[in-house]
Amino acid sequence: MNIRPSFTSSLTIWLFASVTVAFALVLGVSHAGSPETAAKTDSNNQKEFTSAREAADTLLRAAEVFDIAVLQEILGSDATDLIKSADPVADKKRATDFAAKSKEKISLDVDPKNSKRTILSVGNDTFPLAIPIVRRKGKWIFDTKAGRQEILNRRIGANELDAIAICRGFVEAQKEYAEEKHDDSKVNQYAQRVISTPGKHDGLAWQNSDGTWGGPVGEQIAKALEQGYSERSQPYHGYYFKVLKGQGPAAPLGQMDFVVEGAMIGGFALAAAPAQYRVTGVQTFIVGPSGAVYEKNLGPDTLKIFKSMDRFNPDKTWHPTADEWPGEEATTE
Repeated sequence: MNIRPSFTSSLTIWLFASVTVAFALVLGVSHAGSPETAAKTDSNNQKEFTSAREAADTLLRAAEVFDIAVLQEILGSDATDLIKSADPVADKKRATDFAAKSKEKISLDVDPKNSKRTILSVGNDTFPLAIPIVRRKGKWIFDTKAGRQEILNRRIGANELDAIAICRGFVEAQKEYAEEKHDDSKVNQYAQRVISTPGKHDGLAWQNSDGTWGGPVGEQIAKALEQGYSERSQPYHGYYFKVLKGQGPAAPLGQMDFVVEGAMIGGFALAAAPAQYRVTGVQTFIVGPSGAVYEKNLGPDTLKIFKSMDRFNPDKTWHPTADEWPGEEATTE
């Protein structure tokens, strides 16, 4: 199976839906010119508009440029965590994707139960924004408080689905890599690295002499997986990733190292943890050779625990994710 299309192209297409959804959920918005008629409220330093349409247009113009300051004016000073997260690249993409969807179609639907409440929807699929536009004292504002939890839930849900998809893709990529011998190796083995050493094919991705990238994994995801977690690293879709080179006693065949005499032939594993607990994600995920992804809520100390994690060990505190590996039934290790 050719993994690059499924792990990059197809995954990107699949993620576009969740990322677009994530904006309407998450609201990774952007910059907009603000109309002169807009004023600021005293309570939350939030702009008011003369109509729901004006409010919607201002937000959509903002989404094209990703100006955080303007977004804070539109949504209120308490909306910072809804506008941006620890993943600025994903935040901006959500905003631009959302703006692009609005080019297809914009709908403003009055709540049949409340004439002072309007819902903004974008795209041909008319996906609704989580934050309603409401009329108060003759002016229109975004009721950020009402949409807060839904936004966080959508962001977390989209990021967690992305993390699971990357775990799945990592398994496919390793299996594809092991189908051939690389760098004059005498044995088929799994890749110990994500990005290859310059001039070699000892990782899941490598840079060719013409500057293009080859291997089972595309450049963007390869760099995200390679960097793992450090004080300077950037998360990918709200998550950090780490390649594990061994397994613990709860894994099939018990505790062992995957690397034997320099070759990783014993197996492979990957861990993924949210960059900001309960903001970009809740669950931490691990996956081994079988492709079964496990999840666990590690709590507020998620990153600390993740940083020390070096083995795949799906004990009874880890649970299989609800999704199924394509073509297989859900399994336990």
